[in-house]
Amino acid sequence: MDKVRVGIIGVGNMGTAHSAMILNNQIKGAELTAVCDVREERRNWARENLGDDVEVYRTPDELISSDRVDGVIIATPHYQHSEIAMKAFENDLHVLCEKPAGVYTKQVRAMNEAAAQADKVFAIMYNQRTNPAFQKVRDLVVSGELGEIRRTIWVIDWYRSQSYYDSGSWRATWAGEGGGVLINQCPHQLDLWQWTINMMPKRVQAFCNFGKYRDVEVEDDVTAYVEYENGATGLFITSTGMAPETNRFEIYGDRGKLIVEDNTITFWRNRIPETQFNQEWKGGFGLPENWKCEIPVHGIETGHGGIMTNWVDAILHGSPLIAPGEEGIKGLTLSNAMHLSTWTDAWVELPIDEDQFFEKLQGRIAQSSYDEGKAEDKTLDVKGTY
Repeated sequence: MDKVRVGIIGVGNMGTAHSAMILNNQIKGAELTAVCDVREERRNWARENLGDDVEVYRTPDELISSDRVDGVIIATPHYQHSEIAMKAFENDLHVLCEKPAGVYTKQVRAMNEAAAQADKVFAIMYNQRTNPAFQKVRDLVVSGELGEIRRTIWVIDWYRSQSYYDSGSWRATWAGEGGGVLINQCPHQLDLWQWTINMMPKRVQAFCNFGKYRDVEVEDDVTAYVEYENGATGLFITSTGMAPETNRFEIYGDRGKLIVEDNTITFWRNRIPETQFNQEWKGGFGLPENWKCEIPVHGIETGHGGIMTNWVDAILHGSPLIAPGEEGIKGLTLSNAMHLSTWTDAWVELPIDEDQFFEKLQGRIAQSSYDEGKAEDKTLDVKGTY
């Protein structure tokens, strides 16, 4: 096989963008052969704009069983990701799934198990892993340059007005999206938080505020505290109600600290590890000598195209994946744990109690303002309008 025949499921914002990249030959080795969307207007758009060689289907099942594709890109609402991926695996197809992997880890775990049984190439659209700055941070941590991790802090704001939330009845609802800022805006940061330091917390205590700044039923302001197995601690703070926005990631280790802000990495490097300084220093007040270093960042962020190209290369040539699909459960575990901690007003140990989370989520879905059966935009397959 010298080409991967790709089908895109959901021709909303992201599905449309992905199809354009493939048709414009930006994804080497990929050929767009099919798309599907439950909305008639989007199917009509596809027929008019994607060319005669691209078959247009109404449902994912029709596309998946068509024999027109070798792999699918899933760009549908959050709740559908796992179900569609599992159907694709059952039909011996490769899968690239938009973020998040799903809404709750119980469904994502089932997806991961189906992927393992199918033995197909499975990736997730964690396109920010292609950012050279975060790749460099991971390199500095994993190589031991920062020493043992002691503390992490990420403050990330996503300003969203009420009119943004009012633009779709599915937005910021338990039934429509499955959450708020954690499930919609923050999946990339939650993934990078654990990916760059190469470890997950052992327990989480979180304080989610629901409708604090906007008239929404889900969380729009979150402060979470975590503890790691090695004794390190962490904070994750996010909101859609803060202006101006902040995006600042701090990592503290035995050998200094890293600050990532405005796509720049600053490393305050201790000349000797703090542990060694503490053992040797006898002068009372004192501080290890440290050097402020601007870490050079080389390369460009290839984004969505980079992840798609990497997925195709993995199918054709066995290239290692930048964002293996199975790793989507890690960031989702963190957001599920933050919700569950707030709902129970207690620490949540990882791995979380998936049945307890699912039960509490269902209670909120039952009371949600969004009714898929009645909403005018019930078939809205948009992705990427974060």
